[in-house]
This record gives sequence, C-alpha cells and structure tokens, in this order.
Amino acid sequence: MFRLRSFWGRSRSLFHSAAVSRDQVLEQLQVCSAENQVFDVVGRNKAKLSASHVGCAIGLLWQFQRERPQMLRTIELVRNHPQFLTLRVLAENKISDMDDVSVVDMLYDVLRLNIEQHDSLVQQLVTEAWNRLERFQMPTLSKFAVCLSDQFLQHSPLMGQITEIVSQRLDSVEDARVLTTLMISISSLASPQLRDALIEKAHDLLEKMDPHQFNNPRRVVQFLRNVKHNHRPLLEKCSQILLQNISHLDAEHISIILGLYQSMQFNNCDFRLAAKQRLIELVDNSSDPATFTKLFASLGPMAGQGIREGLESTALLLADEFNTQQALAVVETMEEMQCRNLQLINKMAAIICTNLECYRAVEIARITQTLLLLHCQNPEIFSRLRTKLLHYLHVSVYPYEVTMLTRVMSMLPSHRLDEGILSRVNAVLPQCNLNDLNTFAMVVAKWIRNDPSYRHNTPIKYVRLLQTLNRCGHERLHKFDRLDVVLEEVRYLSGEWFEEMLLEESMVTIQRLLEQISLTNVPELAIYLTRTNYLCAALLDRIASVTIENIDKIHHSATYATLLPFAVLNYDPPRAEEFFDVCIQHFTPYISSFDPHLLVLLAYALAMADYFPEEVIREIFNVDFLAKLDAQLETLPYALNLRVRLRLMELNRAVCLECPEFQVPWFHERYCKQLQKRANSSISPVQKQIHKMLGEVLGGINCAKVGVLTPYFYTVDFEFVLDHHLQPIPYSEQSQLQISENGKVHWESGSIDRERTELLPGVRRVALDFLDSKSFCKNSRHMKGEAMMRKRHLEILGYHVLQIPHFEWNSMELSTQDALREYLRKKIFTDLPFI
Repeated sequence: MFRLRSFWGRSRSLFHSAAVSRDQVLEQLQVCSAENQVFDVVGRNKAKLSASHVGCAIGLLWQFQRERPQMLRTIELVRNHPQFLTLRVLAENKISDMDDVSVVDMLYDVLRLNIEQHDSLVQQLVTEAWNRLERFQMPTLSKFAVCLSDQFLQHSPLMGQITEIVSQRLDSVEDARVLTTLMISISSLASPQLRDALIEKAHDLLEKMDPHQFNNPRRVVQFLRNVKHNHRPLLEKCSQILLQNISHLDAEHISIILGLYQSMQFNNCDFRLAAKQRLIELVDNSSDPATFTKLFASLGPMAGQGIREGLESTALLLADEFNTQQALAVVETMEEMQCRNLQLINKMAAIICTNLECYRAVEIARITQTLLLLHCQNPEIFSRLRTKLLHYLHVSVYPYEVTMLTRVMSMLPSHRLDEGILSRVNAVLPQCNLNDLNTFAMVVAKWIRNDPSYRHNTPIKYVRLLQTLNRCGHERLHKFDRLDVVLEEVRYLSGEWFEEMLLEESMVTIQRLLEQISLTNVPELAIYLTRTNYLCAALLDRIASVTIENIDKIHHSATYATLLPFAVLNYDPPRAEEFFDVCIQHFTPYISSFDPHLLVLLAYALAMADYFPEEVIREIFNVDFLAKLDAQLETLPYALNLRVRLRLMELNRAVCLECPEFQVPWFHERYCKQLQKRANSSISPVQKQIHKMLGEVLGGINCAKVGVLTPYFYTVDFEFVLDHHLQPIPYSEQSQLQISENGKVHWESGSIDRERTELLPGVRRVALDFLDSKSFCKNSRHMKGEAMMRKRHLEILGYHVLQIPHFEWNSMELSTQDALREYLRKKIFTDLPFI
C-alpha cells in the first residue's frame, strides 16, 4: 500500500513538471487553421508572446495565404487587422532575441505580406541580418539574398558582400535549391570567373538532385538569361529535367520557361512540342483570368488555327475581368499571333484605354506599338497614347526609356515634330549605347521623310542631330577595350545609318581587339559577320584558326553559327578543307540530338559551301525526321517557319542536283508551285532595259526570253540559245515549263513537248542573270555563297551561265546605250567559252 501511494506521488510530480515545461501558446498557434484563429491567440496572449511566438504567428499568416490561389488571397485584410500591428510592434522589439534563421524567416514572411521596404520593421530586420551576415549558414544566406532581391537591392553593397561570401564558400553548397536561388540573386554582380564556377557547380548538383524538383533547373535557366550566357550543355541538361516534369508543370511555369528560352534565343524542339501538348490539356481548366493569361501567352503563338480561334473566343469572354497587366499580356500575344479578330482587338483596346493611367512609360510604348501592329482602328486611344507618350518623354531621364518612347512616337502619324522630343533626344545621346543610337538614327530618317520641308532641303535641326549621332557612335567605338562588350552592343544593329556610318568603324574596332577572339565569343562574332554581309578576311581567318584549335571545347550546336559566315560570304580560310572537316566530324556524332530545324539550316549552309556529309543528308531525308520537323514547324514563329521550309526545299534541290548518288527524291514540286503563285512576277526596269538590248544584240526580241522557269524551279532572268557558230536561235513562241505525271520536267516549244536535256550537239542554252547588291558582300565585289551555288546548279541543268554584276551595269564606263550594247555583245560572244 505504501509502495502504491509512493508511485502515485511520483507520477503526479512528473506530470506537473511536464505541464509546466509545455509551451501552451505555441501549441495553440500550431493548431490554428486560419488567420482569425492566429489573431485570437495573439489577442489573448499579448503579454506572453516571445520572439519565437511572433515568428510562428507571422509565418502561419503567410503560409495560409500561400496555400490559396492568387485571386483568393486576402493579404490586405491581414495587414489591416489590429492584431497584425501588435505582431509587428512585438517583432520590432524582439529582433535581438531571434536566432539567425528566425531573423531571415521573419524578413521573408513580412515581405511576402507586402510590408513596404521602407517600413521600420523591414529596415531593422535587414540591418540585423547584415550584422550577422558572416556567420549565416548557406541556406540562410540564400533566403536573405532573395529578400534583398525582393527589395530591388541586387546592386547594393550588401548584395556585393553576399556575392563575395558565395565565391569563398561555393564548395560547401550541396543543396541545388540553395545554390540556384543564390545564383539568381547575385547574377548581376557575378564576375566571369564566378559565373563559370556557378555553372560548373549547378551542373554537378543538378545531376545529384531529385529530378522532380523542376524549379531548380528553371532558376538555372533564369540565371543564364540574366548573365547573357548561353551555356548549351547546362541549358540542355535543364531542358531534359524540365521535360521529365512536363506533366507536373502548370501554365504559369511553362509560360516562364518559354519566355526565358525565347529571350535567350534557345529552342528545344522536344520541350516545345511537349509544352504545347501539356498546354492543350490545360485549356479546359484555365477559366480564371490569371491562369488563362499565362496559357494564352504560351499556347497562342504555337497553336493551330482551330485552337487559336478557341483561345480568342475565351479571351473575349474573360476580357472584362482582366487586370491591367493581364490585358497587356493578352494584347501583346495577339500581336505575336498576328491576330485579325477585330472584335477582340477592339475589346482589348477599349479595356486598355479605360486603364491607361495605370501603365508606366515603357508599358505605354509597348501598348502603342502593339495596337499599331494589330491595325487597331481606334483614333481615340491613339490620341490618348500620343499624349501619354509626350508626357513621359518630357520627364524621362533614362536613355533606354527615351529611346523606346521616341521610336514608338515616330510610328504614329504626325505632321510636325515636337521640339521637346528633339531636346530630350539631344540630352540623352551621350549616354546611349550603339543600339540606342541606331534607333535614333532610324527615327530621324523617318522624321526627315515625313517633314513637308524635306522636299526643299533637310532642316538644320535634323542635320545637327545626325552629326551628333555620328560623333557619339564613333566615340563609343573608339572607347571599347573588350570584344564581348562590342559584340553585345552591335548584336542587333542594322539599317542605313549604321551600315553607312559605323559598319566600317565597328570592323576596325573588332580587328583592334582581334586577340580577344576566343572559343566563347566565336559564334557571336560569326553571326555578326553573317548578318552584316561584311567580308573581313582577318576576322574570318581568326575564327577558323580558333575553331580548329579548340573544336573539342566548342558545343556541337555552335558549329552552325561558326560555319555560317564562310558559307554565306563564300570565303575559304587558309586551312579551309581542314576547317570544314573538323567541324563536320565534330557535330556528326550528335546529329540525332539536333533540333530538326537547326539541322536543316546547318545542312543548307554546308550545301552552299559545296559540302554534303552523307550522314547528315540521310538523317534529314527520312520519313521520321521530316515528320518531327513538321511537328516542330507548327510551334515556331511564322517567319522562322517560312525560312526553314524554304531552306529544306533548297537543300532538297541541291542534293538532287549535286549528289544524285544519295537517291534523294525531289518532293518540293507542289511547294514550289505555291511559291510561284504567290511570287511577284513583275519585270524590273533594269530587266526591261537588258531585254530590249539583248534583242538588239542577238538580232531580235524573240531570241531571248525573260523570267524563264527551269527544272527544280530556278527562275533565270534571261535565256537564249546559241548554235555551234554562236548564232542566236530564235524562239518560235514563249515556252512554258511542263510537268509530266511521272514527275519529269518537259519544255514546250511550239506544239512539241521535248525533254529539257534534248539539244542538238554544239548548241548551248545560255542563262544570263543580273546580280544586284544582295549577291555580293557588303564591302567588296566578292560574290556570296548563294549566288555561287545557283551558278553551279544552273550549269548542272545544262546552262552556260553569264552574270551581269550591278556595279558593272551601273558603272560610269557604261553610261551610254552604245557602251551597254557593247558590254552585252562582249559578254555573250567573247567571254562565253568555246565548246
């Protein structure tokens, strides 16, 4: 009995001790399931709340909000609740009692609850975290970096300090989520060395992480976009992981990923096709404005006609529910889709017009441009947009903003130039990069054309502005000391002003930095030379040399950009055969992993240079590849779609003509006929002039034909036939290309059909082509690759090819009719070789 009484005594003592040690307030908070319950606990226990209680309460408030869809969140109600003010005051008073993790968690949560960054609680939390920065563990440091980014402090000294810590402790990071959030936060401050180290670390951790954590590769892609570095192996690794998770991605995630890829000009066929299918699956579940906007922006540009019409109908139904940003996203997507739904265009324009005061300067510019490209017929909104653009232009001090506003203003019809715009442009020119200067030059050219006084002389205000533009452009080029910066600024430059004033100077600058050409910037430089059509032997030789020496370090997909200028500009470097061979051998093992459209473009570039790798040709011209290419083309932008289809036809023609041993069939006849129907078949004044003189030289107008269609659908400017004495054989009537049912090409001469190859011995069929400036390099009389390939093909088809370069026909030496006739006579009867 005594032992039993003793047991009960000890039990009651232990129970009392356990009850005393329990944190009842914390237990009450932990069982809360809604905000009002949290506030009730806070209200009843104000005097008992510790730092951990406050942290738990604020964390719960954000957790409840996060679990709801965006449109159902009640953050404003939470922030205005009296007990939330109590929590903020208590938090401010107890910051010193919090541990490192709690300080950062508190900062993260209050920022998510939309507490302004200038609020005293936020500022004290940031200061406290800064004081403890050196002792933060990497997960805590990562979360703090996110908080600073949320406050737009990416370029602050504090973020610089975090960047330095990351550089020192990078080896200790073993969590992909920690690493990737840090990468995004410090991307604007990372040196090239740290960037490369982060990329290497990310590649390693992505291999080890749970493949279902798709936000990690998404953040890596975002980092690469931020640092403007298309590291292909890492991009492809990220795409592979994202593709594995496609069934778990919603419209918002897909929209973000596709937007990142687009801004980086990175195209992954498998991901785009899978994303398209996933988005189609999500169409029926995307009925709220926020979700639908993301779906519309992602699916619309790559959907077929039927799906597009359905999306447009849904957009019309939801239009009144769109907020300002959703309306802007929808209307910009409509422009990308080349939407012609007038009802939807007018509806979205009206909604935007109603909310015009809510948009910032750059958004007003984007809206104006988009509605103009959509051919919106709403004078009222354009009048209001013009007023807003003028207002922002008069007060803006940012060069990029002034550039964009000015460019869009020039798109609007106007009979006079606002002097305030001219003054603002002059003020920002010294701060502008080359791209901005080029934009202003195109705007000035448009102003001059639209100014009524231009008919008499160019107003002095435009002359002075152009002089300032030229001076600023040349000064900027002279100051460059890094090739990568030059390539970044000239990447998208084009237009008459740049080509006439700065193109030569930009090439001089790049040659001055010749030693900085490396395997990392070779593709970018090659693309620039291709786009400008500028033949610079020194730069091309350096590209070839660097490529040959570093071919194993160059990503296989970069060989297309590297080879392109040599093919397009028809230039052979000193070790040309070795250069092309090492490139072909380098990418050939990977041809099955190429995006279909990229492999077609690569093969066409090689065909221009007269290279036809058998493995590549056989890969392209098989049913499975062409089916995949067709599927991919449906997802590509309209202009790229047309370009790839044209290049596939031209490649098919080149292979049929130059490599008959591959036995690739000609299957583009119907496509060519469609192109022929759409083509403008009018004869230019120069062609009329040449045709008339050919009649005089050959002895009759019926001795030469204009615009002759050849087998495989080349169009020859002029065709005539000479006998073995070089005497012209007149045509009895205009012949037409005839296509038989078996696919053979026949020609009609009078009433008799005969095969194209049937000519009497010694008789030659001559093709005479006028070559305009597009057939030659920008800075020389060197013929480009496409014109050379055309000449090869016409010769294979049985033509003797004569060419009239524009610079010869339009030269001072041929300024008289007699001189032109003599030029043609010599070209035909002297330059044409004897058989």
